[in-house]
Amino acid sequence: MSARLPPLNALRAFEVAARHLSFKRAAEELSVTPTAISHQIRGLEHDLGVMLFRRLTRALELTPEGAAMLPKLREAMANIAASVEAVRALRPSSRLVVVAPPSFASRWLVPRLHGFALLQPQIELHLASSMKAIDAAEPGSHGQEVAGQRADGEVWVRFGSGRYPGYHTDWLFEPEYTAVCSPSLLRAKIPLRRPEDLRRHNLIHDDTVPDARERQTWAEWLQVAGVSGVNAGTGLHFSDSGLAIAAALDGLGVALLSKPLVAAEIAAGRLVAPFDISVRRRFAYYIVTHGAVAAQAPVAAFRAWLLDEVHRDASLHAGPRQA
Repeated sequence: MSARLPPLNALRAFEVAARHLSFKRAAEELSVTPTAISHQIRGLEHDLGVMLFRRLTRALELTPEGAAMLPKLREAMANIAASVEAVRALRPSSRLVVVAPPSFASRWLVPRLHGFALLQPQIELHLASSMKAIDAAEPGSHGQEVAGQRADGEVWVRFGSGRYPGYHTDWLFEPEYTAVCSPSLLRAKIPLRRPEDLRRHNLIHDDTVPDARERQTWAEWLQVAGVSGVNAGTGLHFSDSGLAIAAALDGLGVALLSKPLVAAEIAAGRLVAPFDISVRRRFAYYIVTHGAVAAQAPVAAFRAWLLDEVHRDASLHAGPRQA
């Protein structure tokens, strides 16, 4: 038959008070009052039938009985703490890996992540950017569209067709593309007041999407604007949206860029959109997760938060394109 043990709180109070040789400091460590510590120690002494401390005028001393009990009790407390940590280590991981296209990650997602951190402080989020998050295959070649995506808990934000068999997919938004430039170009001697004025300016091309048939093009924008006589293929070509945005910011020409990715620059006056003309393509942004992990708590929390962020962005409420 096992021996009856004193209350654990009383044993913990004794161990801390013995370590500090102070009821006051023990109370501070355990976030209780010194009176509470004193009562717990007296109750423990009464239960054991021995004195554990000599209470001097301004100090505490361990009695021989207290000194004899302390080492084994300290070892027991350490074992209890180790057992608790071992159990905590078995909890499902709160680590979340998110992979997104580079410019989307840096210009749209990162400025909003403080809200996710405040809402889900227990989730350890790791954000990675990758060009593999942009569809590189022709529509219908599904195997390549999800190349590089693991099935063990990652969340991907993909820019592509939305056809990913075997994966859980949430539509986010389909960006509009518009002509933007540095305000300095509007003040230059070469006019930029009408779409026809683009004949005398460098065109900046964002060639992030490898398949030209799925990429927004100046030719399409100029057709919508009713402009002819402009060689839509000339100018500066960049394989990453971030580089095209940097070129526009530096005044190298007029860029055809995704509105959501340059919204902050336009709001701050670093870029301007001189014409109220925009075009869309078939590619959109999607949350893509493997079906086996879509319901995991960190993954579900991120998906719900990201969908809410899109819903709250008034400029992205056009809805998905109908097939």
